[in-house]
Amino acid sequence: MVKLLEKTQMTIGVITLSIFFIAIIIQIVSRHMGVSIIWTEEVANYSFIWSIFMGASVMVNQKEHFSFDFLTLKFKGRKKAGLLLFIDTIVLLFALALLYYGIEAASTFWNYNWVALPEMKMGYVWISLPIMGLTMAIYSINHLVNGLKDLKALKRGTST
Repeated sequence: MVKLLEKTQMTIGVITLSIFFIAIIIQIVSRHMGVSIIWTEEVANYSFIWSIFMGASVMVNQKEHFSFDFLTLKFKGRKKAGLLLFIDTIVLLFALALLYYGIEAASTFWNYNWVALPEMKMGYVWISLPIMGLTMAIYSINHLVNGLKDLKALKRGTST
């Protein structure tokens, strides 16, 4: 399930990043031709937000997110496993805060309209925040479960 979720997020991230690049190209070409297309800026900004948030969540799953690895490189065995559990717990708490406040933000700003495309709702942009928080939480819980299994294996004396 986690792999499918990651693949889905990667697909959404690639699609929204492609939309970003297409909007930027349209904007550059139209300005070069002396035509102003005002919607491209908002589409580029909001699609970029989606691509960044989806990518950030996937990076949590791949453990490629921002981290200080000073201690994880120094520790081995149970100490390292315990530290990784602690880090995953902090990431989970952060993800749950993102989920909670993301839901609040999305519901607050749902009916606001885009400036250049007033038929579009800002809620479609803000919903990316709780989606990121939820998927980060799922990935963190998966890491915690696997980390607990690793810690139990280390306590029994078998390596993983």
